[in-house]
Amino acid sequence: MMSADFWKDKKVFVTGHTGFKGSWISLWLSILGARVMGYSLNPPTENNLFEISNVGQLVDSTINDIRNYDALRESIEKFNPEIVIHMAAQPLVRYSYQNPLETYSVNVIGTANLLDSIRFIDSVKSVVIVTSDKCYENDETSVLFKESDPMGGSDPYSSSKGCAELVTKAYRSSYFEERPLGIASVRAGNVIGGGDWAKDRLIPDILKSFDQDSVLKIRSPKAIRPWQHVLEPIAGYLLLAENLYLRPKDFSGPWNFGPNKEDAMTVESIIDLMSESLPKLRWEIETHLQPKESKILMLDINKSRSELAWKPIWSLQYGIKKIVEWHLAWKDNLDMQKICLDHIREYINA
Repeated sequence: MMSADFWKDKKVFVTGHTGFKGSWISLWLSILGARVMGYSLNPPTENNLFEISNVGQLVDSTINDIRNYDALRESIEKFNPEIVIHMAAQPLVRYSYQNPLETYSVNVIGTANLLDSIRFIDSVKSVVIVTSDKCYENDETSVLFKESDPMGGSDPYSSSKGCAELVTKAYRSSYFEERPLGIASVRAGNVIGGGDWAKDRLIPDILKSFDQDSVLKIRSPKAIRPWQHVLEPIAGYLLLAENLYLRPKDFSGPWNFGPNKEDAMTVESIIDLMSESLPKLRWEIETHLQPKESKILMLDINKSRSELAWKPIWSLQYGIKKIVEWHLAWKDNLDMQKICLDHIREYINA
């Protein structure tokens, strides 16, 4: 369990804090009493969680590119953080097909820039590098991927995340083994939650279809993914960051934070669950040729359960209920910072 006493006044540097997951973790850190400096580009979509929930009221921000090494290093040196959480990324599979060089540049060189900057900053004691469940070499079996399985990826996005894992491992073994500094990489499932407007993601597409009373277009209704509410992996990241700080040698390395096995469901099953709260949903299969994506993907979370004492708290069904609740509150123009903080507190209490 995370310790509020530990996080009080800790200096935490978060890259990608204007994004979907970055906004949620920044809000959670504000509840814990941490001092947060975010480094990111401006929010990636017109509607975005960062602005809607006024995350900027609670954290300090530097708006810049993770690929700008000099600016990144200067920002970290000036803030002098104790903990670094790296979330800045190009996070979309289909976008990566259209923009492979940008994807590799952000996800691989951006990660190297961050790790290289930390080499020169003695205040840093704990580093969490967020990659993806798609970093594994996927042979399309129903096997749950373990942290020790080989890296791979058959599309630019997945490959770039596998590369980011290898960069992290190389920097950890080359530069940080003699320092009292813990470095871990984390691989989450298909993260869903309120405040996500990213293009070509299932939950945002479902909610857009509901709002516009339009027919939802689905690429692969039988594809299986490890779905989980955004607060689940974030709880894991924060718990891991704390343990890395206290016992760096014991907790450095890769970690999976996925859902329970029964929550690895098909796309069609997620639509059915959403339809319970959004009854007018209509959908059909996309007929034109689609870029290749994995048909099945699941994570083994036994290491996180046994060694970190982390486990999923909310069922997928309850997580989807909270997403719909968040979305309807936004449509009603409620105070979305309060809604987010209430959801986080509810999760903590659970």
